[in-house]
Amino acid sequence: MAGLLDAMLANPWATLDAMVEGPLHPGGRDATAELLARAEVGEGTRLVDVGCGAGDALALARDRGAGAWGLDRSPGADRAVRGDAASLPLRGDSVDVVLAECVLCLTDLPRALSEAERALVSGGRLALSDVVVTDERPDIPAELARAFCLTGARQRGRLLERIEDAGFAVEHTRDHREDLLAMRDRVGKRVDYEGLLGAMGERGRELQTGVADLEAAIEDGHVGYVSVVARS
Repeated sequence: MAGLLDAMLANPWATLDAMVEGPLHPGGRDATAELLARAEVGEGTRLVDVGCGAGDALALARDRGAGAWGLDRSPGADRAVRGDAASLPLRGDSVDVVLAECVLCLTDLPRALSEAERALVSGGRLALSDVVVTDERPDIPAELARAFCLTGARQRGRLLERIEDAGFAVEHTRDHREDLLAMRDRVGKRVDYEGLLGAMGERGRELQTGVADLEAAIEDGHVGYVSVVARS
């Protein structure tokens, strides 16, 4: 059991991908489709999806007529290359939209935003979604913080400030509280936390307490999820 848990915590996204159908971010494909529409992705739009994962967003963008390709540290999608948000393998002024869903919290945010601004044409759009907190992130074990993208979580206002500091004009934001709650419930139905952690002694109890604290923080609104469209 301990070995299984260690494997899950070492690569939580792959584990959840095997257990939960669809994209591993609040709102899934519907939220991505709505974000693409807000970012004016259409026929001929040149789009790069940073942290493209399995390529769900790429498929949606191509359905809208976009010329879309992906970037990921472990590329597995069609027309995706290996790379990192903090060092985009793109010429300046070469794309119309940079899409980044639940990924900038895992990198150097100012550097990633600077790279996005460099790659975008004048008037290009940054479309991102990410985890935010109302104050400090919950005091939970480091393994859980990494697994649930909370290591880089920041206050919503601070995230918008960082975007503007990078040279963008924020056009609109959307709160995804209901999507986050729905995802929490969906994962909870598929993953037996008590069964996985109950037989692991003190470490298991600490992690189980951390899961409960995280769920409470989501319920209370201290941990949230937002999407933003900003123009260069």
